Amino acid sequence: MSLLTPTVVTILEAMLQALAILLGAVLLGAVMTIVERRLLGLWQDRYGPNRVGPFGSLQLVADMIKILFKEDWIPPFADRPVFVLAPAIAMAALLLSFIIVPLTPSWGVADLHIGILFFLAMAGISVYAVLFGGWASGNKYALLGAMRVSAQTLSYEVFMGLALMGVVAMAGSFNMREIVAAQQGIWFIVPQFFGFCTFLVAAVAVTHRAPLDQPEAEQELADGYHIEYSSMKFGMFFIGEYIGILLVSALIVTLFFGGWLGPWLPPFLWFALKTGAFAVLFVLLRAALPRPRYDRVMHFGWKVCLPLTLINLLLTGAAILLIAPSGN
Repeated sequence: MSLLTPTVVTILEAMLQALAILLGAVLLGAVMTIVERRLLGLWQDRYGPNRVGPFGSLQLVADMIKILFKEDWIPPFADRPVFVLAPAIAMAALLLSFIIVPLTPSWGVADLHIGILFFLAMAGISVYAVLFGGWASGNKYALLGAMRVSAQTLSYEVFMGLALMGVVAMAGSFNMREIVAAQQGIWFIVPQFFGFCTFLVAAVAVTHRAPLDQPEAEQELADGYHIEYSSMKFGMFFIGEYIGILLVSALIVTLFFGGWLGPWLPPFLWFALKTGAFAVLFVLLRAALPRPRYDRVMHFGWKVCLPLTLINLLLTGAAILLIAPSGN
């Protein structure tokens, strides 16, 4: 009698899918580092990486060798257990967030009914990683970066969640697959355009990407919360930032641009093309926009994005009530 019963086969397939998606996220995050540098070179009219390998194609390998073999030094004034734990929390929170993203109708790690809530919970946990790293480093610049992270991320997460409530109301579910299915007729970017705009701004702020990279601002904080990190610990923070770009790009595609939906091409290819386009947009924002002053970043979040998000949610609720059958 074969041990590979239908239940066992289903479990093995799910485990392989999870492993492929999570490893793919890490590898693509690493590849994004070299893609970003090449694109920045193109847009800023300079060469970019072009020495290691043909057209700089082996620069990623050189960077990984440097990170892996660099001395793993911990400052004597640091709180060692918390210092070591911080990058692990950062990487784990990002990778766990990927489990809710459906790549195709049949490919995804977990089909959670609380998918969006799970993402918001993981985004909240990732704040602790940066706070731990900045505080445990025993460095004033790292601590200032950690304080900026806590203020900026918690502020922008408020309307990040509210920006998604219009999508939830229209789809009638927190489940990511059901949200994609609800976009068969029209993508939510059309009725939820203002929700998309505020979510995109919040995503840039939560991932600490330029121009909202206040926690890492090299000019005044000399790299901020991870200034004392080296070797693989720094690598986890560094690659984690690019994994975050891929994560929020995939979420934008799933929530506002129909996920894998599209004509002619296979579902996975549609999802990959859309996600890649938004990942490139994140790089373009870094290339084109200057970093605003910190107080203006906070004012923009509370005085512009939050009211716009609330207005969008109010209009969405009113439209749903008007369109719904009178008997419901």
